[in-house]
Amino acid sequence: MVSKINIKSFFSIITSKLILKISKSFLQGGSNFPGKVALKLDKDILKVISKGYKTIIITGTNGKTTTTSATVNIFKQQGYEVITNNTGANMFPGIVSCFLDNFKFFKTDSTKDKVAILEVDEANVKFITEYINPEVISITNLFRDQLDRYGEVYITLEKILEGIKKSPDSTLILNGDESLLGNLSVPNPLRYYGFNNFNLGDKTIELNADAKFCTVCKSPYKYNFITYNHLGDFFCDNCGYKKPLLDYHIDEVITLTSKGSSFIINNTEFFMPQSGTYNIYNALCAYSIAKFFNIEDSIISTSLLKQDASFGRQESIDIDGKEVNIILVKNPAGYNQAIDTLSLSKDSMSIAFLLNDNYADGRDVSWIWDVSFDKLNNLPICDVIIGGYRKYDMAVRLKISGLNKNNFKLSASDDEVLNNIIGCQSNKVYVLTTYTAMINFRKHLNSKGYLKKLW
Repeated sequence: MVSKINIKSFFSIITSKLILKISKSFLQGGSNFPGKVALKLDKDILKVISKGYKTIIITGTNGKTTTTSATVNIFKQQGYEVITNNTGANMFPGIVSCFLDNFKFFKTDSTKDKVAILEVDEANVKFITEYINPEVISITNLFRDQLDRYGEVYITLEKILEGIKKSPDSTLILNGDESLLGNLSVPNPLRYYGFNNFNLGDKTIELNADAKFCTVCKSPYKYNFITYNHLGDFFCDNCGYKKPLLDYHIDEVITLTSKGSSFIINNTEFFMPQSGTYNIYNALCAYSIAKFFNIEDSIISTSLLKQDASFGRQESIDIDGKEVNIILVKNPAGYNQAIDTLSLSKDSMSIAFLLNDNYADGRDVSWIWDVSFDKLNNLPICDVIIGGYRKYDMAVRLKISGLNKNNFKLSASDDEVLNNIIGCQSNKVYVLTTYTAMINFRKHLNSKGYLKKLW
């Protein structure tokens, strides 16, 4: 059966699909450009190519990619026909490219339900909901990120709400430990997830935390516990605003190690082979979306057990016998969680710090001064490799934090970074890198044969 579309849409799809094929074959990516072309030829193309899909949008500052990956794996395990933008192209043209890549002129006789699980940039939600009414919009958290583009966290929230207002029937699945999300004035059905208990948490908020004051009366929050940054069991003893009741909740963190975490969600134990408190949140968000679609715990558990690191998020690569872990870091909250995760391991290690300031990273790199690099002084670090366009800014920051400058190896190129990694004393190497530095380094590893799959 042929899909009925107009001439303008037909021409847009044919042209863009051709460009998409060329991009994949010869340009090692280019997943935004075909969408830009399609939109230029038909600005309403998304409405045409998204028909027949139930849509889930996952947005927020940190955790979008891993949460999306975990959710995709759960839905595939359940038997859904799933499409997703797994290359990380999470802006409007990238979403269009995702649907284009999966669009077929002839409808199949598949009996599987079709679902699109999309990671969406916070400022781009409003472009998607102009044409799609998602079943679910999930918000992971709100941290200061790319200050030159988003400003403070309140502006980021407003950008997301612009998109939500266009889709009032979408169910919102929100992080209830995020104080900015507990008092939204929206008509949408709301469901919350978070921690009911966290025995490893502190009660005193960090000096540089992102949202320390009550959204209702502006008084400082107090906490029964903090998971990290400003997330946790918050309350205002001035006006009474507090964390909402949770539909999906962590009841206990059983283990938290460098190899992964085990935890109890709604009375059922799960394990995720990725470390860090932030990855427990990612698993919990994916669980919450799955339960909205009535997926059984056994399916979720099996899927989480097989969860692989996705595209620079604790991705492990063998480089001449060295275990190299690439960890994307893009703001103080995420960087501090990465450092805390490194602290779970007591083995000797080397660390590469890659800092870029391209548009996708944020031009303003002053945020590195809000990262707790001083915690690294407690770790058995052998070599400190520093690269990226802003390597000198990073070198100064690390020197001020107390790291031994005699161990610094400033690298002028990705090839020099790679050679310094190969020459490390330690067999365990962590690469803490901003987004475009990560993309460039992975492309270099691919060209050298260390990384088989680029996207």
